[in-house]
Amino acid sequence: MAALHADTVLVVDDDPESLRTVASMLESAQIIALVANSGRAGLDILSRTVPDLVVVDAIMPGLDGFETTLKIKQNPALSHVPVIFMTGLTESEHVIEAFEVGGVDYVRKPVNLDELLARVRLHMAHGRAVHASTASLDATGRMMMATDTAGELLWCTPKAERLIARTLPGWDRREANLPAEIRGAIERLLSRSDAKGGSARVERPNCSLELAIIEHYRSNEVLIRLTELNPERDAQKLQAQLGLTQREAEVMLWISYGKSNSDISEVLTISPRTVQKHLERIYEKLGVETRSAAAAMAIKVLGQ
Repeated sequence: MAALHADTVLVVDDDPESLRTVASMLESAQIIALVANSGRAGLDILSRTVPDLVVVDAIMPGLDGFETTLKIKQNPALSHVPVIFMTGLTESEHVIEAFEVGGVDYVRKPVNLDELLARVRLHMAHGRAVHASTASLDATGRMMMATDTAGELLWCTPKAERLIARTLPGWDRREANLPAEIRGAIERLLSRSDAKGGSARVERPNCSLELAIIEHYRSNEVLIRLTELNPERDAQKLQAQLGLTQREAEVMLWISYGKSNSDISEVLTISPRTVQKHLERIYEKLGVETRSAAAAMAIKVLGQ
């Protein structure tokens, strides 16, 4: 599956006249238009290339626009691609369904071409920004995901996806829902008045998965950091690779987990002052000056 470099839009519509009109409008705006006259044909094109955006007719024989969009959103390689629906003037119920299956916008038929072009450009730019942000987060080793306020997954970095699958075997990113244990943890977090900055865990026999809310975006998007907690294994790795004492490695580990000095003192049953003294020795040994630099070094070692 190849990504295209020029602005590219896939148009899926069983009406030849509509298909031709929309494609011509896009081409006149210097946007490459790929065309498909059915949902199946559209998915076949998407199996070979990744456009910047998809415009799909809601009602088509065979695989309609809703089913086609569901399959797009269930494919990790395509889930970031925005989908705009075209619906009939009298099909109000289709608007709701379009958003439920993952569409970002809709236009009414007969299509106002200037309006469609404006929406295409807007959502292409937004989709690229979100995809680039996700890729950059993954490149820095961050395990992040976003859900809506009901716990439905919107996106996650590939490393977060692998962590969830490793912690809860059997889960597949192509499934619409997160595992019940994770959804439950998110619901508990969101029900708290101090949700931002709070955390919840999914416990497993040999490790735990911690979820922490980092930020609320817009009115319906929650940014969540995932952390795999396996303190014994990870502390041993830090101790061996960085030349730390066991206690220093434990302190550094919990720093990388995002914990404050008071949190670490409770976990390790030592005073906050002792935690700070260990931190000072860690900075000296590693040649760093800040807590965030030490945490970044730990994350890099643990990700190797």
